[in-house]
Amino acid sequence: MADGVKNGSTRSDARRDRWRRHRIERRAEFVEAALRAIDKHGPDFGMEDVAVEAGVTKPVLYRHFTDKADLLVALGQKGTEILFNRLMPALNQELAPLPRIRRVIDAFFTTVEEYPNLYRLLVHPPPHAAEPASTDIAQEDKRLIASAVTAVLGDYMRAFGMDSGAAEPWAHGVVGLVQNVGEWWLERRSMSKEAVVEYTTEIIWAAIDGVLRQHGHTVDPNKPLELNKVITMRDTRGDATGVDEIAE
Repeated sequence: MADGVKNGSTRSDARRDRWRRHRIERRAEFVEAALRAIDKHGPDFGMEDVAVEAGVTKPVLYRHFTDKADLLVALGQKGTEILFNRLMPALNQELAPLPRIRRVIDAFFTTVEEYPNLYRLLVHPPPHAAEPASTDIAQEDKRLIASAVTAVLGDYMRAFGMDSGAAEPWAHGVVGLVQNVGEWWLERRSMSKEAVVEYTTEIIWAAIDGVLRQHGHTVDPNKPLELNKVITMRDTRGDATGVDEIAE
């Protein structure tokens, strides 16, 4: 009797797992349909537009999303996934300072260029939206990106013997700058993506270079900088005056 109960329970668990996977897969398909609907109809798309793209009726769509706000949350999560899958590898790649900054900025603007209406939706949801969920997701994205940038800046500042406490406000400032430029560029398109990436990269590097120079450090932005060597030379010489030699 116990074996029968156990086998029955196992089969029931397996069915639940299959149903759960099916629902996850269907929601993912509908999110992809929503991305196509946004591309065609703009941020103020309707649920009927998503249903058409998915090839289903609205009642089928509502079996997987309680309302449009629920779908917006799923879209926000998808947008986060797309952006972070591009930003994080670029941010964590060990390159010379300027190419590293450029690659991160390019990843951001490439995403904005490919998903303009999704970006608009997340940053500026429709005024009649029932819930501010997409705005919450956008703010959380900014916080997470700023945290990642803080870690990178903090590593560099500590290597140069600087107070790394300034890394966090600096990171939030950089993230805000990039987002504001992104919004401006998306609406104006008065220059190419390549041009806006380069200008933004130069602005960010100019700020970093200026702060470094104020503390007596000169770095070649196009040559890799090995932080361990900087730390070693700083510790042995009492300062980081040997940074120029490392950068050369």
